[in-house]
Amino acid sequence: MDNRMKYTIDSNMQFPLVEVGLEKGESVYISRGSMVYHTPSVTLNTELNAKGTGVGKLFKAMARSAVSGESTFITKAISSADDGVIALAPSTPGQVVALELGEQQYRLNDGAFLAMDGSASYTMESQSIGKSLFGGQGGFFVMTTQGEGVLLANTFGSIKKISIENQSLTIDNAHVVAWSTSLDYNIHTENGWIQSIGTGEGIVNTFHGTGEIYIQSLNLQTFAEIMGSYLDRSGS
Repeated sequence: MDNRMKYTIDSNMQFPLVEVGLEKGESVYISRGSMVYHTPSVTLNTELNAKGTGVGKLFKAMARSAVSGESTFITKAISSADDGVIALAPSTPGQVVALELGEQQYRLNDGAFLAMDGSASYTMESQSIGKSLFGGQGGFFVMTTQGEGVLLANTFGSIKKISIENQSLTIDNAHVVAWSTSLDYNIHTENGWIQSIGTGEGIVNTFHGTGEIYIQSLNLQTFAEIMGSYLDRSGS
């Protein structure tokens, strides 16, 4: 048993469900609240989202949640039979992309994590104060993958993969989903606060080097502002 995720993404659906097949003893980590349905052999267990044991593990998980916005807990699905199935759906309407971990590792933006098989893992990598204050990548920590396996990431809207080789590229931070750990990155304003207000671009992320960047076509922050304006009118 290699514990690698066996999954299918329904391409006939505009906003697809993901079905994950589990053999006896296999497990998968899933985003909190992402389960749609599962077979009787699959059990969902809540675990503290940190390494260690006892009270120290609890405090680590709580501290991580306080500074990064990440949940204190993570859900682990495990099957007691060879025919286990669990279906997952993202919290926002969009696509799901499977990232193969091994030679390539990734950092993930907030809200991009959907699932990861039990053969891989991740850490919360500390960021510089400047990067954390400009935000969007988990505050003081950014999720960074490790090991070999499959990571499922979800997007708001459609997804596009961009490959750069010894280049630099600036992307609106709210459109960034995931990027190779081989890339250097710098979160900053587009051209100072006044210019950023004028252009409406706000915070951007400039990548340097060779690697992959996954971006989403829609901006959740902009969408929330538009919806908020309508809600304000209806409540006035």
